[in-house]
Amino acid sequence: MLKVISIFGTRPEAIKMAPLVKKLSKESDILSKVVVTAQHRQMLDQVLELFDISPDYDLDIMQQGQTLTGVTVRVLSGLEEIIQKEKPHMVLVHGDTTTTFSSALAAFYQQAAVGHVEAGLRTFNKYSPYPEEMNRRLTGAITDLHFAPTQTSMDNLLKENIPREKIIVTGNTVIDALLETAAKDYPLETLLPGVDWSKRILLLTAHRRENWGEPLGNIFLAARELVRDFPDTELIFPVHKNPRVSQLANEVLANTERIHLIEPLDYLPFVTLMNRSYLVLTDSGGMQEEAPSLGKPVLVLRETTERPEAVEAGTVKMVGTARDKLYQVGAELLENHLAYREMAHAVNPYGDGKASGRIIDAIKRHFA
Repeated sequence: MLKVISIFGTRPEAIKMAPLVKKLSKESDILSKVVVTAQHRQMLDQVLELFDISPDYDLDIMQQGQTLTGVTVRVLSGLEEIIQKEKPHMVLVHGDTTTTFSSALAAFYQQAAVGHVEAGLRTFNKYSPYPEEMNRRLTGAITDLHFAPTQTSMDNLLKENIPREKIIVTGNTVIDALLETAAKDYPLETLLPGVDWSKRILLLTAHRRENWGEPLGNIFLAARELVRDFPDTELIFPVHKNPRVSQLANEVLANTERIHLIEPLDYLPFVTLMNRSYLVLTDSGGMQEEAPSLGKPVLVLRETTERPEAVEAGTVKMVGTARDKLYQVGAELLENHLAYREMAHAVNPYGDGKASGRIIDAIKRHFA
């Protein structure tokens, strides 16, 4: 029997791995184990509860003021004993977090095969996004099976001399999770009673390290000006817990009419909020895939993206962090209904909700 260990530590990782973990658990010829590092404790637990996943191991590594070095060391140390004990045929990691790279390295040290879900994303700038770009590139150097979400991702891997037979284009598992969750609904009027839902909702998320400081301030100022100049809008910002984000958000956006600073949401209400939004402004990677699947245009608050397929498809626009440009592009979409419809109706290139099954089929073929 094949033994597979799935490892993740943050909420985005958990969301994208959940449908794969659930499907693995139903395979009669695979023994599936789940390890969480809890790199982000509270937000991770919300997803585990929503998808009814009970980890077999919980490293619980999160510490106040943790550094990248600290996370790396604690993941390596914690996984060593688990991998030695379980002796898996394959360790599955996801995406580009520090947990991802550290877990792949721990598996390599124990000579266990590595499967990389969402492989091949690249910006080709090692400091943007930081540290994610190098996390995924270093993970790729260790990986045995690369589960690429798109043809573009596969092309990136081929340029790095990864053998073609080691790459499988699967679509992205986040679409699997999103479509399952979006079929449900959540009473947002009860959760957010101060919001006027008859207005156009602008959903803002921003937290990336490379945006801390002045770039984040520019984002907040532009968002505030958009809400001021378009009275039929309301902005909702689930504020990240990091003080570098929350303190600045409160300085610039708090106590502003039609702007709502709220606590981070569980995944189900967040998907419902995304589904009811008019426009998404984000520096997140995953939301560049998720929001277009719901027909929501996305303005990407970053200078680079590892998801050029979305730009080429017309589902997202790169606006960076310049205050004037963000305001200009946002205002155009709020004023020009034709431009808005073109983005909203563009075809999302990230999959059909069946990525998890393709990944499991590839694992079975590999070990057959």
